Amino acid sequence: MTILLADPVVRAVRVLDNGDPLVPLVFAPDVLVRQGLALRLVEARNALPSGVDLKVIEGHRSIADQSAIIERYTGELRELHPHADEVELDRLSSRFVAPLAVAPHVAGAAVDLTLVDDRGDELWMGTAVDATPEQSDGACFFNAEVDAEARRNRTVLADAVSGAGLVNYPTEWWHWSYGDRYWALLTGADFALYGPAEVPAWAHS
Repeated sequence: MTILLADPVVRAVRVLDNGDPLVPLVFAPDVLVRQGLALRLVEARNALPSGVDLKVIEGHRSIADQSAIIERYTGELRELHPHADEVELDRLSSRFVAPLAVAPHVAGAAVDLTLVDDRGDELWMGTAVDATPEQSDGACFFNAEVDAEARRNRTVLADAVSGAGLVNYPTEWWHWSYGDRYWALLTGADFALYGPAEVPAWAHS
């Protein structure tokens, strides 16, 4: 049974922010994440087979950007499910975008990533990164039935990234996090290490 980010058990996890700063990734300097996550992503990279690398598409996301994604996707869902109430819309929305209160990206605790070959071309993973459940007919779920090539590549990604201590959000094969409330819940940690984070002034220059 998949626990969605909208589930009250996720919100119930305590946050004791350890103060790790947002830092640019060594191998993707445009992407900011918490320092603890940055170190683990380097570790994950080193665990990949020869000729395969991580491509990180997004890390920290501002509250404004997260709110805009929620609003846009909830609008799409409202059209697809005209009889759904707000609670049901929140649940459906959280398969693809986290509620603000628990959003791992807003905490700098999550990355959206995929694999590339030594030419920088993305490997086949069964869907594009950020394909919604509707667009992909559910193939965006990590354990969805996908072809053998996509399954093999998802396994390579999962082995490297989970081996470095990250957890996957099972409705999005590309979304992995460390230190956030969802991570704490799945790993049995007493509390989350990271709450919402603001981008430091130097990053805007």
